[in-house]
Amino acid sequence: MKKLCLILAAVIAAPFALAQDEAKLELTGNDMMQYNTKTLEVVTGQKVTLTFKHIGKLPIAAMGHNVVILKPGTDIPKFATACVPAKDTGYIPQDEDSKAKIVAHTELVGGGDSSTVTFTAPEPGEYPYICTFPGHFSLMQGVLTVKPKP
Repeated sequence: MKKLCLILAAVIAAPFALAQDEAKLELTGNDMMQYNTKTLEVVTGQKVTLTFKHIGKLPIAAMGHNVVILKPGTDIPKFATACVPAKDTGYIPQDEDSKAKIVAHTELVGGGDSSTVTFTAPEPGEYPYICTFPGHFSLMQGVLTVKPKP
């Protein structure tokens, strides 16, 4: 009976342990160049699934949006400038220096579309996120805070 109780306790606890190891985040952007939140939070080592939804109506060519999570200390204006000529890659620069600054990114999407990215939360710190469509980073910024494991 004791063994059965231990097995049942483990089965009941498993979903809670799994929930702590995963973070499902949702972020939206609109035609006014605004994210719905400027703060996201996860725990280091978590599997993070970030879904970005463009809730506007304008097409990708006029008002495309994405989410690019960058390493702490990244010079945002300098990075955003490197994104401008990268139209063919969804405004994600392909040079090694810029790529080294990216933790994760969604695809560029237009109104009504969405993109999902999955990654492992890095070490604790504050990771800025921006939209890299030309000029959008000045309004579309936020911070992903990665907290240490409890």
